[in-house]
Amino acid sequence: MQYCKQFFGAALPACMEPNMTDISRSGCPINLSLEVLGDKWSLLIIRDMMFGNRRHFRELLTKSEEGISSNILADRLKTLLDEKIITRQDDPTHKQKGIYSLTEQGIELLPVLAQMAAWGYKYLPVSEELGIRARLLSEGGPKLWAEFMDELRESHLGVKRRKRTGPSVGERLQAAYESVVNGR
Repeated sequence: MQYCKQFFGAALPACMEPNMTDISRSGCPINLSLEVLGDKWSLLIIRDMMFGNRRHFRELLTKSEEGISSNILADRLKTLLDEKIITRQDDPTHKQKGIYSLTEQGIELLPVLAQMAAWGYKYLPVSEELGIRARLLSEGGPKLWAEFMDELRESHLGVKRRKRTGPSVGERLQAAYESVVNGR
């Protein structure tokens, strides 16, 4: 809390003052964000939904390189649902399946993930094939992020967007990844 007061000013606005009946440690926006998103798995689930269009439990479980366990995945999906970062709808093609979608709150995490990816690309030993998207997102900056967020709004929220010519951001990121993989 002391750090947040130093960072945001000596007196926090009333909406940021901690409420002792809340389970959070403080009203600091960084702390509160970390309480929702601060574990590795939550951000990787959001990443896979954004960049891999993984929308079913089984896809999220089996197609992630990091190998999340089913009980951890179920727990993190519940947290993300409770925090309104994702939603779940019944899959009309299968009675026992659900389709997960990002909410506007979830979609607005794209710049955060793009910045984290850019930092990792710059300072950590990332692989070429997994770093290409980070490089392109960093080079494209906020304009590219906004375009990609519009694509996510269309696919996850059903918001219609203006027709564009040429490949989408998602298609360009996937093509760059495939180009690196196939170039080996």
